[in-house]
Amino acid sequence: MPTYNFRDTNTGEEFERSMRISDLDQFKIDNPHLQQYLTGAPGLNFRGVGTKAVTDSGFKEVLQKIHSRAPASDLTNSSSQL
Repeated sequence: MPTYNFRDTNTGEEFERSMRISDLDQFKIDNPHLQQYLTGAPGLNFRGVGTKAVTDSGFKEVLQKIHSRAPASDLTNSSSQL
């Protein structure tokens, strides 16, 4: 079940709530004093601000396999990860 972040506009309290996505709209209607907010995306690995994302060796291997099976594709021209 997904976890959603909320902030109580009356108290400023922040908390997480797990619920089905189908229940989210009704929960927000029932709780108008709560404001949903997004947090940073987990699992992204960047070298630093303004640089390219780090590609792990597993993803690089996948790209190489795709290229070897479709050598005429534009992957060679469009990907610096090979």
